[in-house]
Amino acid sequence: MSSSLLQLNTIFISILIEALPFVLLGVFISGIIQMFITEEMMAKAIPKNKVGAVFLATFIGALFPACECGIVPITRRLMAKGVPLYAAIPFMFTGPIINPVVLFSTYVAFGNNWAVVWERSSVALVVAIVIGMLLTFQFKTDQTKHSVCVDVQKKTFGQKLVGTIQHSIDEFFSVGKYLIIGALIAASMQTFMKTSILLDLGQQDWSAHFVMMGLAYLLSLCSSADAFIGASFQSTFQDSAIVAFLVFGPMFDIKNTLMMLSQFKAKFVGILFIYTFIAVFVFSMLLVR
Repeated sequence: MSSSLLQLNTIFISILIEALPFVLLGVFISGIIQMFITEEMMAKAIPKNKVGAVFLATFIGALFPACECGIVPITRRLMAKGVPLYAAIPFMFTGPIINPVVLFSTYVAFGNNWAVVWERSSVALVVAIVIGMLLTFQFKTDQTKHSVCVDVQKKTFGQKLVGTIQHSIDEFFSVGKYLIIGALIAASMQTFMKTSILLDLGQQDWSAHFVMMGLAYLLSLCSSADAFIGASFQSTFQDSAIVAFLVFGPMFDIKNTLMMLSQFKAKFVGILFIYTFIAVFVFSMLLVR
């Protein structure tokens, strides 16, 4: 029992060490958005056309090197500045996957294989776009739990800089507790759950996808490091199941589910989970050889 607790402690700390730098980056970017980006800027940047807004937001994710935890506060702040739900969610989904850091780690993890990088990116982009389009029809409100205060007073650069730091600190303590709870649950799963059971379940093509997506959710790996874990399953599962693991995990895992639940309505998060699970399953089967 003591060895299990020691293993749990080690995994818990490693998850926090992996995620914290990206969470800090995320809350700092969130603070910058709060203080330096105005609603007028966002109104000009986001196309009025819903389809154009979904596509633009999906590809803008590549500019934000944030993990699945750090992207949640950034997304919430963008929505407070006027970015519609159907554009914010695709941005939140692709940011942790198609940014340069994650793509390079994927390239290295799979033995300098660009094919996996392309497959991971293409499936993530298609899933994000499809879900964004679904949201344009189904939800007419932002689905957030509470409003975020948007400061409209004019400030000097120094005041904005101080405000950025203050907002970053507040945001960190707001989302940090959910990261800790999620990391503890994920560490417990990794410690006490026998992976052999999952391997036995994943003997069929379709069941292998379910197993790998479930594993991605439970392990709650940082998107910049999950490719190395995914690569270790190459001798066990087909490429499409591994790509499903690499796409679904950064979109939904234990950590960011709790963080999303702190920001969005539970019903919306549940529906989004179902849409995402189905979309990743279908498009990983269709787009990966």
